[in-house]
Amino acid sequence: MPILQYICKNCNKAFEELVKDHNDKVVCPDCGKVAERCYCGQMFSATGKQTKKCSGNCKTCSGC
Repeated sequence: MPILQYICKNCNKAFEELVKDHNDKVVCPDCGKVAERCYCGQMFSATGKQTKKCSGNCKTCSGC
């Protein structure tokens, strides 16, 4: 289960959440609105090595 970063577009709160699946809907702990995944910070490949090309958005990735 990954810990992912989210941001609420309603109140601009940034937070991390432990999810079962990266497609799970996550609500903001402050206002209760659905938050969006934040693709920021360092990204690592599946092998654990840091990559410079990875956006963190696996839906648009051609592979690590």
